[in-house]
Amino acid sequence: MGFITSLLNAMPGAVAQGLIWGIMAIGVYITYRILDLADLTVDGSLCTGGAVCVILTLNGVPVGVAIVCAFIAGLLAGLVTGLLHTVCGIPAILSGILTQLALYSINLHIMGFGTANGSKANLPISVDKYDLLLSSRFVRELSFRNPLIILVILFIILIPVTYCFFGTELGCALRATGANGNMARAQGINTNLSKVLGLMLSNALVALSGALLSQYQGFSDINMGRGAIVIGLAAVIIGEVIFSKVFRNFALKLLSAVFGAVIYYIVIQFVLKLGLSTDDLKLLTAVVVALFLAIPHFKGKLGSGKVKKAAGKETGANA
Repeated sequence: MGFITSLLNAMPGAVAQGLIWGIMAIGVYITYRILDLADLTVDGSLCTGGAVCVILTLNGVPVGVAIVCAFIAGLLAGLVTGLLHTVCGIPAILSGILTQLALYSINLHIMGFGTANGSKANLPISVDKYDLLLSSRFVRELSFRNPLIILVILFIILIPVTYCFFGTELGCALRATGANGNMARAQGINTNLSKVLGLMLSNALVALSGALLSQYQGFSDINMGRGAIVIGLAAVIIGEVIFSKVFRNFALKLLSAVFGAVIYYIVIQFVLKLGLSTDDLKLLTAVVVALFLAIPHFKGKLGSGKVKKAAGKETGANA
């Protein structure tokens, strides 16, 4: 009984974190599924969003403006990766690694702005002193300060806006580029521009997630984005495996990535309550992702095996 009570008490926090990371999962979905690019910039741009949001808020900038600036910082990070890939001819995965590497130093300088040595690895911010949009302190309150309510409202706006964007001519060009680059070029689409715009949009959403996460947890940290791409992929894959038969509309596919992030954090909380050490979280993440990646493969093998077996019976009957 104590285990169930403890798990239920942890659920609001797990769902809130899952929703915040769900924004990042949508960003990963754009590059991983729509553009068919492996972008590792997100490990750096998540921290960039948090660092920009916190440092601006600490310096008196309204939190709404700070979040917009974090979004713009993510756009710039994606722009760098896109230009490295399209203009310099560097493979997408290496372009992301290079940008991520550069962002580590940039994030240190952002958080250390105004300090003696010009760099800082951790920057706390308190909801008692600043009017933050989200805070984990209110996650169990029945009020509009509850981050769950704010995040649900945010997704009610974000998913329709993203859906409408990908229904425009520009959005369709991005989808065509990812589906078949050669055919897209034959139709007169500038695929390089589409890739750059897709990477910019993806990292802007990731930075937005970082801005909200830093407020929620009360600090930005240089390592807060480490392993973010794995969590994003886990969310996308979990959502696809569980909801692919039901969610066929594009907007629902975006929503499935969000649900995947929530499910991921619920599973993490469940396992932690069973007594798993926090030192093993990365190992658990790898196992969870591997399992959900393997499920479609084994389903396909099982389905093809049944087809072959049925075909064999039919051939025997005809003989």
